[in-house]
Amino acid sequence: MTEKLSIAQASAIAAEDFAGEGDDTSKSNMFTIGDLAREFGVTLRTLRFYEDKNLITPHRDGLNRLYTRRDRARLKLVLMGKRVGFSLSEIKDMLDLYDLRDGQVTQLKVALGKFNEQISILERQKKDIEQALTELRRTVAVVSGLLKEKEQAGAT
Repeated sequence: MTEKLSIAQASAIAAEDFAGEGDDTSKSNMFTIGDLAREFGVTLRTLRFYEDKNLITPHRDGLNRLYTRRDRARLKLVLMGKRVGFSLSEIKDMLDLYDLRDGQVTQLKVALGKFNEQISILERQKKDIEQALTELRRTVAVVSGLLKEKEQAGAT
């Protein structure tokens, strides 16, 4: 299994694959469904699902799916996006902006806006979780105290 990458590292690597020079369909730049499943720790079913959602678009060699570096980069970004809470629809919208061929200015602006929105959402969720944990810990302390009192009263 591959070493876990930070989101920034995954984004940088994926960007290199998107902008890669040369023939993306040469044998050295092609991956099988099994290759990608192993590399990213996902199931074949997951990859087929992402294909159905047009997040990745492998080439076909008979019944075999062959993925390019671009597909691999898109998969990295899909998995990264899911990990930080984006929906597949939001991820697809951002990925599709890579195809605009505008030097990625539009894509970068949209992605930056969405990333900042997601940071705000996650920060609110973190605050809510921290508050819930504090309340739950207080409740555990009260219930533990009550239980201890009951046990001591029952022992006398």
